[in-house]
Amino acid sequence: MRLKLLTLLICPILLGTVIFTMNASAKPRITKADFGKTKDGKAVEIYTLTNSRGSEARIITYGGTVVSLKVPDKQGKFGDVVLGFDSIADYEKHTAFFGALIGRYGNRIAKGKFTLDGRGYSLATNNGENHLHGGVKGFDKVVWTAKPSTDQNGANLELTYLSVDGEEGYPGNLNVKVVYTLTEDNKLKIVYSATTDKATVVNLTHHSYFNLAGAGDILDHRLTLNADRFTPTDSGSIPTGVLANVKGTPFDFTNETAIGARIGQENEQLKFGHGYDHNWVLNRKGKGVELAARVYDPTSGRVMEVLTTEPGIQFYSGNFLDASVPGKGGKSYPLRSGFCLETQHFPDSPNRSNFPSTVLRPGQTYSQTTIYAFSVR
Repeated sequence: MRLKLLTLLICPILLGTVIFTMNASAKPRITKADFGKTKDGKAVEIYTLTNSRGSEARIITYGGTVVSLKVPDKQGKFGDVVLGFDSIADYEKHTAFFGALIGRYGNRIAKGKFTLDGRGYSLATNNGENHLHGGVKGFDKVVWTAKPSTDQNGANLELTYLSVDGEEGYPGNLNVKVVYTLTEDNKLKIVYSATTDKATVVNLTHHSYFNLAGAGDILDHRLTLNADRFTPTDSGSIPTGVLANVKGTPFDFTNETAIGARIGQENEQLKFGHGYDHNWVLNRKGKGVELAARVYDPTSGRVMEVLTTEPGIQFYSGNFLDASVPGKGGKSYPLRSGFCLETQHFPDSPNRSNFPSTVLRPGQTYSQTTIYAFSVR
């Protein structure tokens, strides 16, 4: 059964309207502060985006990283729903990609190799024998240039970065722009665009770890994915090329299901991923923004919908989170205390002709839009 848009349009929005009325005198705003310096001396800024309802997103220029995201629960109490760190030193030290922008290529490329227009390219192999999330120094580890603004849509943070020809092995000078907007109706909207002067491959995404309860594990969160198929992988998390039907498997989230309901089942794919760490093939109807996923936390009543223009979404159930790593405010983030929903093209697409293409050529513009929309039930 395919996901029904009516539930998105009715219940959560009506409840949100009743409980969280807009302060007529408040306006969206954005402020800037220092967030320290990187190991090589580059200054990092933190921007705080606030809407008139009191929701808040804090984003640093290092990695375009969402450090915190505060939205209300069913009682009207604001809480932080993303995992992160308190200092730039911790973001540089730990490699879990908390809250970061990912590029040039989100997810994996087999053996760090691909061929484009008859020429072979070799990338860093930073995930076993494979290339992951842009390499040793992907977009999550660079300092972006920021331009803040506000308008009738909300508070905006425009981030730009030039990835030079040959960076991490990728061809072409790639000009990237990402605009975060915290809207007046509690959506975090991310609009990506990029151009190149040489044929290259591009697959940008966002890597926040969410916990809608703000603490504890995420196994009782209820997930729905608008996807009848997923891309099974080998033991190294590289897709086999098959688009497999989810029906009758632990990967069927076409109806709302607790994340932990089947995560411990005997299943080769769950064994390979140590839980869920797979790409789902979205049931798309057109080229615009469409509903991809919905997550509901019964404890807080928070609902998060993910809407995107992308053909796929990677659901990761936090299978390698480590309680020994200190998080914000002294919190620890043990196994499965956060989940990711990364909108994307499919992993290893440069080596799979049957997957949607990730090739970008001069004169073309890469673009994608993803929205994380928050309400309550």
